[in-house]
Amino acid sequence: MRRPNSHHAWNFDIDRYLDPIVPAPPWRYLPYPVAHFLGYRKTKPANTGNIMPTFWAFIGIFCAIIIVQVVSTHIPSFESHHVPAIVGSFGATAVLEFYAIESPLAQPRNAFIGQLLASVIGVAVAKLFLLSNHFDSIQYVGGALACAATTSLMALTKTVHPPAGATALLAVVDDRLLGLGWFLIPVMALGCTLMVAVALVVNNIERRFPVYWWTPETLHAKRPILHRAKEEDPESLAPAGSATTAEEPKTIGSETEDGAEPSPETLADILHRKHEHNEVVIRPGDVVVPQEMYLTQEEVQLLETLSRRL
Repeated sequence: MRRPNSHHAWNFDIDRYLDPIVPAPPWRYLPYPVAHFLGYRKTKPANTGNIMPTFWAFIGIFCAIIIVQVVSTHIPSFESHHVPAIVGSFGATAVLEFYAIESPLAQPRNAFIGQLLASVIGVAVAKLFLLSNHFDSIQYVGGALACAATTSLMALTKTVHPPAGATALLAVVDDRLLGLGWFLIPVMALGCTLMVAVALVVNNIERRFPVYWWTPETLHAKRPILHRAKEEDPESLAPAGSATTAEEPKTIGSETEDGAEPSPETLADILHRKHEHNEVVIRPGDVVVPQEMYLTQEEVQLLETLSRRL
């Protein structure tokens, strides 16, 4: 059994510090036709099969890759630095941005910040290893270090974007990107901006993108809607408005003090207390889940949405 203070339980949540200062999206105050193409919806989007998303993914990827290449080849500073028409990792980004659009990995925070972190770390590692006279023999080590460091930082900042790992690797091992140095950062920033811009147009024609801009949590909330019940505090799972008493009811099958069988209400209370740690309780503005229950971001969003509709 793992000890409570075991390293397995260590956790760092950067949003705990950032969410209070990040402004809530103002899309609801914009004209709805504009807000629509920023991912805002008044009602839940209709469910779709896989044919329509495949069609729009084809259109979106085709347009985005062409736009990134055309723009990159017509910027004088890009030409003078011999920037390639497109960085290879944008191909993987396009798959996420236009097909797996509901994945947390595809949201703007992950796509943009993840790629920028990758370019900064990749160039920094490349510059460090270039100080060695034996760079050619240790270049592969630098690529591995850049990819590993980028992944770790993205995990801690909740900006995981798998194509960014390729960006960090290529920044060290691809001679064309290696020659760009710090100029790789604006190259990636422009490419990400163009790709997200195309995604906002194409993905919002018949679907919805993004699912969120910064976090699925409610920004500036007084406290999180979803929280986990503590084993030592079973009352947290009790229904709202229920009364708790110091005296515990008797077990099923036992008699009360006057010799009568327990009332149906007492039996319900006993059954509730027996299973209280395996319950998900949804109240207006409050969701309580068991301590050890695993939830994906999409499932958390669903529970919080149900809570707001009560």
